[in-house]
Amino acid sequence: MRLNVNRVLHTPDASEDFHLEMDLSDLDFGGEKPVSQPVVVDGQVRNKAGMLLLELQASTTLRCRCSRCLEVFDLPKTTDYSCVLAEEKQFEDSDDIILLDHDEVDPEDLARTAFILDMDTVVLCSPDCKGLCPGCGANLNRETCRCKKQMDPRLAALAKLLPQEEA
Repeated sequence: MRLNVNRVLHTPDASEDFHLEMDLSDLDFGGEKPVSQPVVVDGQVRNKAGMLLLELQASTTLRCRCSRCLEVFDLPKTTDYSCVLAEEKQFEDSDDIILLDHDEVDPEDLARTAFILDMDTVVLCSPDCKGLCPGCGANLNRETCRCKKQMDPRLAALAKLLPQEEA
């Protein structure tokens, strides 16, 4: 989607709203395809004191796998992004300035890049997720560990002094 900002560029205090939906269902992220619903993008281009400011918000619900317990869950995701639009760059090292191409900008490309860069590499189903037992693999959120308690070999000599349980 190309957005022509010519009217906003030459009119002080003018603004233009935009709305779009992106399909990122083919996005492979960490071996998964977490984006199962469209990403809704709402934004605005404003002429503020002769400077063009683009602000957008991209939202969807991701289908994630918990990094601790491997359970699948839904996670609402919202990304905010803003940048300055310019016809030419004054300084080469500024990443917050996007060059216009014949008074046009591609907000879908900007939203896609911002959304992907804002995705978390580690997601948890809850902040207090207990994860999986490294021994038996039990999901500690739903069941107790099935591992037999193993004694530290350094304390084996002291264990002999304790009374033994009868089987």
